[in-house]
Amino acid sequence: MAASMGMEEMLTALKAAAEITRLRLLFILSHGEFNVTELTQILDQSQPRLSRHLKLLSEAGLLERYREGSWVIFRLREDGAAGELARLIAARLDEADADFAADLAKARDILARRREKAEAYFAAVAQEWDRIRSLHVAEDEVEAAMRALAGGGPFGLHLDIGTGTGRMLELFAPLARESIGIDSSRAMLNVARGRLAAPEYAHVRLRLAEATALPLEDGAADFITIHQVLHYLDRPAQALREASRVLKPGGRLLVVDFAPHELEFLREECAHMRLGIPEADMVRWLERAGLALHEQRQLAPPAALGERGLTVSLWLAEKPAV
Repeated sequence: MAASMGMEEMLTALKAAAEITRLRLLFILSHGEFNVTELTQILDQSQPRLSRHLKLLSEAGLLERYREGSWVIFRLREDGAAGELARLIAARLDEADADFAADLAKARDILARRREKAEAYFAAVAQEWDRIRSLHVAEDEVEAAMRALAGGGPFGLHLDIGTGTGRMLELFAPLARESIGIDSSRAMLNVARGRLAAPEYAHVRLRLAEATALPLEDGAADFITIHQVLHYLDRPAQALREASRVLKPGGRLLVVDFAPHELEFLREECAHMRLGIPEADMVRWLERAGLALHEQRQLAPPAALGERGLTVSLWLAEKPAV
């Protein structure tokens, strides 16, 4: 283990783990994030009893708990020696054991239901999204440009602000040791959670928070994406300042949004507060946030759309090294 623990801390952590229900919890949470209700369904135990076990594991530093609206969600702790110990214990548990196998089957069933809900949501909004996507260059071209600007990584922490359906987390997950998606909508986080239910996204976390009040320490992130978010915000400059706060020196911010346009229906029907982001505004906002514009690209819409097309703008900024 890379990190070290004091004797008392080690004893506390080992005592907390040394019980069958708590071992089962460590095993289940090594496969993803789950709320208390879901954990009671998997383990078939009462909520008060399960809450006591979760409290002991959390106090020992083996689990993380956070509130998302009325939910309390748990996962294995990501950092520190106790987090390493939790992952080590979970990795040594035998999936073939009858209890663990049954727990894993129930957990996977919950993950599958999440994916089904996400697919139902996509189906419900597909027509609106297709309408907007038809007005600009294909999404795969936008994502290819984003990957090119981001570089090959790897990133310690990728933060996606306004993560929505979680597509940016999915896109950059292979390049990041840890990924966090922030959104102010619990419904959208549920969609993202369903989309990211596969094992390859076990290092991805989702948090309910505002873009202007991020739940991260200063300098925590190596790479930040803000994809098609600023046009929804009434204070985009403040969101960029907050992104700069949590970006480490030398870290990069990639912003994608529409160039200025005159498609009023996007404001009236799709809740866009701004009809695109002017280049001059973005340059000024980045400068005031303490970020240096490194590169800008524009992806023109198909020529056949004429004035009805949307131009996609990409800005890559960097926080100067100290």
